[in-house]
Amino acid sequence: MRSPKLLTIVASLALLALAVAGCGGGGEETTESAPTTTEATALTKDELISQGDAICGEVNAAIGALGVSETEAGDPIVKTADLYIGMVESIRRLGEPEEADGYAEFIAAAEELSAVEAEAKLASEREDGTAAGEASTKAGPILENFSDVAGEYGFEECSEGPSAPASTGAGSGVAPGEEEAEGGIEVAPEEIEEEAPIEEVVPEEVAPETGGAGGGVGEAAPEPETGGSSGGVGPG
Repeated sequence: MRSPKLLTIVASLALLALAVAGCGGGGEETTESAPTTTEATALTKDELISQGDAICGEVNAAIGALGVSETEAGDPIVKTADLYIGMVESIRRLGEPEEADGYAEFIAAAEELSAVEAEAKLASEREDGTAAGEASTKAGPILENFSDVAGEYGFEECSEGPSAPASTGAGSGVAPGEEEAEGGIEVAPEEIEEEAPIEEVVPEEVAPETGGAGGGVGEAAPEPETGGSSGGVGPG
């Protein structure tokens, strides 16, 4: 027969176990909310071309201006590579358009251009003239292919290569006699109206005065006098 003291201990242990179990299972359940992701709306093909042409236009102008200024410092190969690499990266960030036909070929040509420019940049930074020259030579046809593919897709600026800015002043191509307005726009010389010739004024002929001493040219000869005391012989 069990003693009352033992039963009390057993009962206490049972109550303690129930209390521990209650503390462990009574916590509030926490549910992690799934992160919400907002998908960017895909551009239309026309929107992609418009934004891509804006990027290519800026890069073409920047590359065309390289080397024009005599005070410009830095390696032109590295600068050109950085511009092309940044151009391709900016175009890629625009995303694939809704009309995907032809986009894969275009972006592949763009990435090929970025890769060869990165190769030329690395060689130039290492001062490896041979490798830099080879990469620059290889970049020529790759850039031409990119321009062709971009033109087929519908781009305008991306299908054009860089061009040097128009120069002003001596050797700017302004024809003699033409003036150049502010901003480098040629202004045709104003036409000067031809003045009418001045008519020669002919003085009016003045009728000669008769009589008087020392008559001038054109005066009528005086009629001969008859008689008088000039020593002539009078009649009868």
